[in-house]
Amino acid sequence: MTTTEVTPTHASLPLTGPRLPQWAPALVGLLAVCAAGLLAMLLGWGIVAFAFLAALLFVVALPLWSVSVEGSRGAVDRLTTSLIWVAFAGAAIPLLWLIWTVLSKGLPAINAAFLTYDMRNVVGDDQGGIYHAIMGTLIITGIAALISVPIGLFCAIYLVEYGKGTRLARWITFLVDVMTGIPSIVAGLFALALFVLIFGPQIRFGFGGSVALSLLMIPVVVRSTEEMLRLVPDDLREASYALGVPKWRTITKVVLPTSLGGIITGVMLAVARVIGETAPLLVIAGKTDSVNLNPFSERMTTLPVYIYYSVTQPGTVPFDAPPGAEAPGIERAWGAALVLIVIVMALNLIARLVGRIFAVKKG
Repeated sequence: MTTTEVTPTHASLPLTGPRLPQWAPALVGLLAVCAAGLLAMLLGWGIVAFAFLAALLFVVALPLWSVSVEGSRGAVDRLTTSLIWVAFAGAAIPLLWLIWTVLSKGLPAINAAFLTYDMRNVVGDDQGGIYHAIMGTLIITGIAALISVPIGLFCAIYLVEYGKGTRLARWITFLVDVMTGIPSIVAGLFALALFVLIFGPQIRFGFGGSVALSLLMIPVVVRSTEEMLRLVPDDLREASYALGVPKWRTITKVVLPTSLGGIITGVMLAVARVIGETAPLLVIAGKTDSVNLNPFSERMTTLPVYIYYSVTQPGTVPFDAPPGAEAPGIERAWGAALVLIVIVMALNLIARLVGRIFAVKKG
């Protein structure tokens, strides 16, 4: 008599569940835009209300469709993804709108004369240019960077490598945090008070503007450099010390090259933070219509100051201008704003390139 064992059989569970098609988000987005557009036209809503309603319909409709097909977990994932996409669009749309506005209004003013002439003796319908403002911006910001980068870099090195836990390091950190939040006009007033005590009440020159901007740059450089230095693994430092390398050489040959890309990015953020400042430069650097390449003598004009005066003193609209035409200063202001954006973008691209060249090679 033989006994045969019966092996119980289990139904195999599927490893994948039903999913919405890949084109489902696009379809829901299209339907949300159409429904919001129809309702906005019927009720006479503006573009902001239309965009808000379309985003709301998209965020609600896609998870509702998903919960009937993919289940509750899939619906939660769709809801989170939809919120992320809506947040991205909410951040990207104003940026793209700003860029488009500056390009459409600033490009008509850009030509060779606008970039190579100043505003000296410009009257009537003469166009003039922003050459003096471009040079003033580059000189004042460059000197501010030369002042701020060494101070900020050495301060961050002390906080991370030498001053851990000391009272002086805690005071420096506190003061840097306080300086991060000071209004820019306060920096301009400080620089003005400093140089008035030295040179007298009539002093206005570009170097004073550089000192004011450096007060705004130093905290940003310190904090960004400090964070980058903290990201360097301690294993690299300990390996260098084990080979008998002194601490100062470990910092210059191991720590700084490892974090160079982040440091350069932080410096560029600091430059972008101050290159558009107007208030401190109005106070200490002043305004001029002529080219001045000497930061230690006479007034200097920067692009933000030029934009400010072009908007506040735009001139008069010509009599033969078409209806709706703006004063010539408004077009100059848009052109100067476009040039300023291009300068900031070029500086960031150069910083990326320099950081990639000098960063530690991996492989």
